Amino acid sequence: MTPRAAATHPAALWGVFGWLTLLSQAVYRLTALALEAVDHGMSGLEWGLFVFSIVFMSYSEGYKGFHLQVAPRVVARAIYLARSGRLYERLLAPLFCMSLFRATRKRLIISWCLYASIITVVILVRMLEQPWRGIVDAGVVVGLALGTASVLYHYVRAASGRPLASSEVPGDD
Repeated sequence: MTPRAAATHPAALWGVFGWLTLLSQAVYRLTALALEAVDHGMSGLEWGLFVFSIVFMSYSEGYKGFHLQVAPRVVARAIYLARSGRLYERLLAPLFCMSLFRATRKRLIISWCLYASIITVVILVRMLEQPWRGIVDAGVVVGLALGTASVLYHYVRAASGRPLASSEVPGDD
């Protein structure tokens, strides 16, 4: 199967765009909360922390996390689904692309711990009052938006035949 055919296969599309939908929903919901902090009337220190949050999360979450690690693997797993995925993997493609099942033992542990940590942090950040919640959310919004762009970037590269990252599916590499 050619890279273009694999990238446009329904399973690959469902995996990538289902996953992107989850990210986009988070960006949409958190943007309002981040902007609420701006409306709150922030002090100089709070503005400094707002900018720091955006810069820090752009680099750590957007670039180091998504662009270099998550996005290439999401796309590689989506392409794997198109080429040789099982029916249940294709039906659950967004979860498969998140490496929540049928991955190497190390990847499964990392993925489940990562998502559990994210859920814990989300719960804790919800307890913060404005502008502190908005300061954190502003950085997360930018990081997730960069992550969304990164997945699209890697998807286009894969569709044009560029080499893929490891899918981390046992027996695939």
